Amino acid sequence: LAKERRRNMAGKRKAVAAAEVGEAERGLVAQKQKTDAGAGAAIIAATPAASTALKPFQPGSQRTSSLDAPIMLLEGHEDGVNGVKFSPDGSVVASAGADKVLHMWNVRGDCENYMMMRGHKNSILEVHWTPDGDNLLTCSPDRTVRCWDATTGAQVKKMQGHSAFVNSCSPATRGAPLVVSGSDDGTAKLWDLRRRGCVSTFPDKFQITAVAFAADGDKFYSGGIDNELKVWDLRKDSEPLMVFAGHTDTITGMSVSPDGTHVLTNAMDCTMRMWDMRPYAPPDRCVKYFTGHQHNFEKTLLKCAWSPDGTKVSAGSSCHNVFVWDVTTRRLLYKLPGHLGTVNEVAFHPKEPIIASAGADRRIFLGELAN
Repeated sequence: LAKERRRNMAGKRKAVAAAEVGEAERGLVAQKQKTDAGAGAAIIAATPAASTALKPFQPGSQRTSSLDAPIMLLEGHEDGVNGVKFSPDGSVVASAGADKVLHMWNVRGDCENYMMMRGHKNSILEVHWTPDGDNLLTCSPDRTVRCWDATTGAQVKKMQGHSAFVNSCSPATRGAPLVVSGSDDGTAKLWDLRRRGCVSTFPDKFQITAVAFAADGDKFYSGGIDNELKVWDLRKDSEPLMVFAGHTDTITGMSVSPDGTHVLTNAMDCTMRMWDMRPYAPPDRCVKYFTGHQHNFEKTLLKCAWSPDGTKVSAGSSCHNVFVWDVTTRRLLYKLPGHLGTVNEVAFHPKEPIIASAGADRRIFLGELAN
């Protein structure tokens, strides 16, 4: 009987060991629980049910980033996260949400939430870094655009002048420290961080929901509920320089390519379009469009983004997935699950194959992409 019991116990141990090996082969990794010291950071790894990317991470394969794990989950927001951006050097990620708080997270290690900035009286709709990485810009339905010191967390400047929700803002990437903002009051405003008050006002006929500075710094782009992409010259504020039609519903986000030659626009018609902004380009400036992501009844302002090398584009979606396409072929490279609500923004790391996603489920994911 004793020998029989020993044989049974040995069989059970082998079964447990085999089960553990099977879980490792399938990519199951235990979740690192959130601790007070971690300030809202947790490490998770993809399970078979959640890892349905076209290029999933396989255990034993070569890692492609400096993240502690292939997927990192950042928790700390008390309401939906509307925006997320990496710092120019890639060491910090900033997030902003409906809880009126701007969060700062370390990208490496346990992704510690080391700073929070408060001041907005309403939801923060968008966040941007200045090109030098010293400051952050945010806009809000409280009718203000604000500038924050990225080191101390202090509010540096409060820009008031809009008479309705400020939906979008964008810093100039070169030259003077200029900022453009778009609002429901039907205007875009130009701000100089060195001066008080608004520098110029650009009147439009409809609400403006997205703006982006051109790479050359003397123009900016806007989109709104009239479904049109408009180009504005900073020296002429009476009317747009060019107007391009193509979308059939409100433009919710836009992004300029790293080389400055193209503009990406995302819209509620469930398409993302790429426009050629080079001089003397053909009259039909829309050269490509991307589909697959969704907008739903929530009508949220979903953003879009370029990878640093200009070979990929991304967008959030109301179907709770992160979408990444190849620019040349328009092929969908990744459809990444994990969020439990609408994905509002996806951002690319400036130096490594890492993407960040912000969702209405109050969560932020950092994930590495395969080479």
